[in-house]
Amino acid sequence: MYPEATSLEIKKACSHKEYLRLAIPLVISGISTPLLGAVDTAVVGRMPDPISIGGVAIGAVIFNTMYWLLGFLRVSTSGFTSQAEGLKDEREILLTFFRPTIIAILFGLLFLFLQEPILHISLMLIGGSEDLSGMAASYFTIRIWGAPFILLSYVMIGWLIGMGKVRLALATQVVMNVLNIFLDFIFVLGLEMGVTGVAYATLISEVTAVLFGAVVIYRSIKPGLKEIRLRMLTELEPLQKMFKVNRDLFLRTICLLAMTILFTSKGASMGEVILAGNAILLQIHYMMAYLFGGFANASSILVGRSIGSGNRLLYTRAFHLSAQWGLGSAAFLSLVMVLWGQATVSLFTTIEAVRAAAQDQLIWMVLFPILGFWGLQLEGIFSGATQAAPIRDSILLALLLFLPAIWLTVPILGNSGIWLSFILFSFGRSLFLSLYIPKLGKKSFKHEGAGSMSRSLMSMKT
Repeated sequence: MYPEATSLEIKKACSHKEYLRLAIPLVISGISTPLLGAVDTAVVGRMPDPISIGGVAIGAVIFNTMYWLLGFLRVSTSGFTSQAEGLKDEREILLTFFRPTIIAILFGLLFLFLQEPILHISLMLIGGSEDLSGMAASYFTIRIWGAPFILLSYVMIGWLIGMGKVRLALATQVVMNVLNIFLDFIFVLGLEMGVTGVAYATLISEVTAVLFGAVVIYRSIKPGLKEIRLRMLTELEPLQKMFKVNRDLFLRTICLLAMTILFTSKGASMGEVILAGNAILLQIHYMMAYLFGGFANASSILVGRSIGSGNRLLYTRAFHLSAQWGLGSAAFLSLVMVLWGQATVSLFTTIEAVRAAAQDQLIWMVLFPILGFWGLQLEGIFSGATQAAPIRDSILLALLLFLPAIWLTVPILGNSGIWLSFILFSFGRSLFLSLYIPKLGKKSFKHEGAGSMSRSLMSMKT
């Protein structure tokens, strides 16, 4: 049995101010990512044809599919780095950057080599009209050249987050997203390049962000580079642990993307207007999800540090803060959707039919924050502990809830059935991962002895 900590001791482990010092830059960084997609959608939404919005939406789904499959590069890098930082192991801190960097480069080059079959298979699975597929193909064939750079940026941002260098992580993403938004307006609204302009804007910003991030990280790791040897990158035990965590996160992403592709495909089968309306709501959903992700990343840093340093008080406090700020944000976002949801949709398009299609389904954006926030928060906590198997299993269970729901409800409710199934998936994600919480503490502190509380208090004081 672990000694019971008082409420005051737990609160002293990390104050709200310290938590927000980590979380706020991560929230801003997180929101900037879907804001990029939102601006892409809003810019092409000024064009008279809804096919342009649908083409960008399908192209974005293809890239989300590719990059989400490698999302473990950011998530696991952050977890392993925060634990190494908690241990104050300088050599391992550097290796947690270089190991996933090799994977990012290899997969980026593989995506370039396989770009034609990836596009063909993706368009075949998603479906849609010939014009819609043509727009998506134009977007894809340009943006694909950014694949190695975006994957490298995942590693860079994950490492910076794990180190607690959240302002530098924010700066890297802001450079990419602000440049993308600026170029969107120039290429699409100024030069009237349409969907290809959106793609070029994204490609240029991705390359620029990696060059900026490389300079930032080189300055951080330069003193220790001379101590790193190639054989250190191939040490068996850390590689096995990294691949195990990455495997589970990869399988988790497969389940998540299966849901997303089926969701998009069902919308595409109902016509360009429904697809475009759903694309707008998905962008709003992504902005909410990434806001929660900022708090989840802050919790991930604290959990990683707590495990690395054996500080159980900090571990418990991370749970408390994650729940409090996640629930508060969920209530706020739901209220925003109730009061200004229709106005938010109107920012994305001037096409009345698309606007109406999105506004008809706004109730789901009111429900999503409340029912989905806890699953997103918990993923950050479990990632910080590098315990990815529960994340994998909970997403699989949520998918098994989604599949019969969409099969049964769409014939009856139409597009509302798609969104109802999505909300059930989000709620299942929260519910099922909650069931693994008791085991997480036991696994994370399984070697902790009776003196753990005093060590935690000492760590807290220092």
